[in-house]
Amino acid sequence: MDERRKNVRDKVIYGAVASKDQKAKECVVRDISEDGARIEFGSGARLPKDELTLNIARKGRSFLARIVWWRDNIVGVAFTDPPVESKESSDIEERLRKSEKKKRELQKQIQKLLGQ
Repeated sequence: MDERRKNVRDKVIYGAVASKDQKAKECVVRDISEDGARIEFGSGARLPKDELTLNIARKGRSFLARIVWWRDNIVGVAFTDPPVESKESSDIEERLRKSEKKKRELQKQIQKLLGQ
């Protein structure tokens, strides 16, 4: 699956809320990139079939996401819109986002240099 992705995903554990049609479910973001994420819901969760809004409080952002695949209670999503910044976003969070982006760029350069 990794070969099809444009960007490397960072492994994370972020609490999040996925919502659709005013129904919200808590979930955990297991990995994330600029273009998508892999999220895990509690067992028995009824999942939407097409798209959802993913709100990640720790990152201070919300994403409109299209569901690409799902298996049991794990869902792969592609972000369809640029993230919406939360009002609580701080300077530290902005620097962290820039640092994460730079890390992904450096990982790409390393892979290119190693011929992968």
